[in-house]
Formats: sequence, C-alpha cells, structure tokens
Amino acid sequence: MRTATTVELSGGKDGKDTVDFVVEAEKLGLHTCWVAEAWGSDAPSALGYIAARTERMQLGSGVLQVGTRSPVLVAQTAITLSNLSCGRFLLGLGASGPQVIEGLHGVAFDRPLARLKETVEIVRQVFAGGKVSYSGSEFQIPRRGGEARPMRLSTRPEYDIPIYLAALSPAMLRLTGRIADGWLGTSFVPEGAGDAYFTHLDAGLAAAGRSRADIDFCQGAEVAFASGVEELRDMVAARKTELAFSLGGMGSASTNYYNQAYSRQGWSEVAAAVRERWQRGDRKGRPGWSPTRWCWPPR
Repeated sequence: MRTATTVELSGGKDGKDTVDFVVEAEKLGLHTCWVAEAWGSDAPSALGYIAARTERMQLGSGVLQVGTRSPVLVAQTAITLSNLSCGRFLLGLGASGPQVIEGLHGVAFDRPLARLKETVEIVRQVFAGGKVSYSGSEFQIPRRGGEARPMRLSTRPEYDIPIYLAALSPAMLRLTGRIADGWLGTSFVPEGAGDAYFTHLDAGLAAAGRSRADIDFCQGAEVAFASGVEELRDMVAARKTELAFSLGGMGSASTNYYNQAYSRQGWSEVAAAVRERWQRGDRKGRPGWSPTRWCWPPR
C-alpha cells in the first residue's frame, strides 16, 4: 500500500501553504500528490508549479474534466507535465457532471461514457506518436468536411503516462476495468463497496481479459487530527456538512453520482432524504443529515 494526498490550490497565502505542505509531505515519504480540479483553480497550472518544487513523488491530475477539453489538448497537457516532471505524472480523467459542465462551462453533458472512452483512445493514439486519425460518435479527427489532413504533435512523451479514471456509476466502473491503468474512487463505505464498486470493476476487467493485478486502485479517505474532544466534534460536524453537500448539492436535480453511489452501498434512505431537503432549499442542521459513522466509525 502507498500513501497519497489530494490538494486543491487557491490564491494567496493558502496556495503557498498548500505547496509547502506537499513539499514537506514528500520529505516524509508520501508517494503521490493528486491535484483536484472542480470549479476553482485548474489542475495543470498547479501541477506544473508543484513539479518544480518536488523531486520524487508522483503527481496526478485528480481529475481533468474531459467535457471541457479536446482529447488532443488532454494529451498535450499530459505530455508536458510528464516530461517536465521526469516521468512522475499520472493522468487522471473524469466526466464531472451536468452542474459543472453545463452550469459553469456551457457545454452539453451528453453521453459522458462515450466521451471519456473516446478521449482515452485518442490520448493513447497521440502518446504513440503517429498522426491522429479517429472516427467515433463523439469525436472525428480531422473534422469531417473540413480542409485539414491528419497531424501529429511536434513533441512526444519521454516516459510512460498511466491513465486513471474517476468512476462511480456501474457503467463507468466497467469502462475503467476495461481500459484504465488505475481507478480513482470516492464516496466509499467499506461494508457496501463490494457490490457497489468491485463487482462492476471486476466485470470490466474480465471483459478485457485482465485481473485486479492489472489495475491500480486509489481510494481516498479523510484523515484528521484533533487536539481534544471539542475540536474533534467540530471536525466531525464540518465533515458531515461536506457530506450533506455531496449527497444534495454535487449534481443536478436528476443527476448526482455521489448520491447514487451512497445509495448503492446500502444508504438509499439517507441519500434520498438529504437530496430532497437540499433540492427544496433546506440547509438547516446539515451536520445532522448524514451518519456519524461515515466519518468516525464505531469501535
């Protein structure tokens, strides 16, 4: 087992403190740092800076949203970060959701599974160094009816670049098992994870003639340290507030992959209740909406 952390950079002193934290974590032996990208800072800019401040740890995008980038731009970004970091870069990709893709970027959130699959196929074609030529349901390169001929990038990766997929839904998990080098998981409740996650990952692996030995599992967990009981209570309350947002606000009225993931792990009543309250605008008492055992398991 290897240890990792996930950070997201903001501006000013907080951003500097975050990078200093990553630098110190590397000195203590941390294996990987994933840089998040949601609706704040972008991941590649932060990764380039962290790459210049570190020497050994792996650095991953956690994750690049494929709905906001062309597949070739994804490949260009990955190659640049990999070459700059001397092979330490891990390419994490995800579909995101309609709230961010449509609500912030103004791009239709259509067929995310096909878009992610085709993005991976095109990215690997770019990595191979040949001229890019692709005809799929989501992408046609070169563009049909245009004047252009196939092209190749003027730069190539000097190192292997593993591709990790963030997946929560059964279909996305099966795709991950079939084509990815690694899985980035979240919303994980150990006692319900077998049917919710690994059944679908295993099905995808089997369909591709692969086993669990052929894929890297990266599953996150919250770790915090309190100086006393009062601070611990505050930490638990803060985390439960974040969980309420995941269940109620991380998506649209009809599409919330986090809510669905908790439902499949045996918490459908809690997930449905939180979602209903959130959608009607109720925000009172959020720390009490989710079970304490999600962030502080009973002994």
